[in-house]
Amino acid sequence: MAKQSKRYTSAQSTIDIEKLYNIEEAVGLVKSNATAKFDETVELHVKTNADTRHAEQLVRGVVLLPHGLGKIVRVLVFAQADGAISAKDAGADFVGSQDYLDKIKGGWTDVDKIVVTPDLMAEVGKLGKILGPKGLMPNPKAGTVTNDVGKSIKELKAGKIDVRVEKNGILHSSIGKTSFSENDLKENFNVFHRAVISAKPNSFKGTFLNSISLSSSLGPGIKVGVE
Repeated sequence: MAKQSKRYTSAQSTIDIEKLYNIEEAVGLVKSNATAKFDETVELHVKTNADTRHAEQLVRGVVLLPHGLGKIVRVLVFAQADGAISAKDAGADFVGSQDYLDKIKGGWTDVDKIVVTPDLMAEVGKLGKILGPKGLMPNPKAGTVTNDVGKSIKELKAGKIDVRVEKNGILHSSIGKTSFSENDLKENFNVFHRAVISAKPNSFKGTFLNSISLSSSLGPGIKVGVE
């Protein structure tokens, strides 16, 4: 087991590991304990009781955080003609078709999100083995397979995230940076929390949320009361 740093140990000493904090307390502790020399990401981890062995319990949704993620989101758009023009006008970082298909086949995936117009999805779909494991595969439900590429780009750059449960039933996400105000982090948390509750599968019976924790990139986890 890796030895914990003095900074981490000091931060951990301010937290009662048995206590379930409310979101105001948790955000305050995350910010006060973020003493790294860079703007740490605020990470949210939600453990659900969903049984991911059943397809109908594979929780997935889209969340548009009101205060964004606090980072630059690099967007690649596969589009042609008018779609390519709209993508460039909306601020896409990369726009193309066959040129970027070839580039990805060669190993390039230096983007955060990919948007594609429906007419090119069949070609992009062939890159599933490369894009899938990196979480880059466009999806109609996430709004990244669309003819309205301008809207999709603007939402992604503003803080729209695609949320998907892992095999162990956990949802991981960033909800901002430690430089955000406590109120902005709280509002981002509340929007994400409501989205997860709304994504509860209709077939699920019993208590859906098991636990929630919040932390900074290098800080200890803080348990948040499940509501």
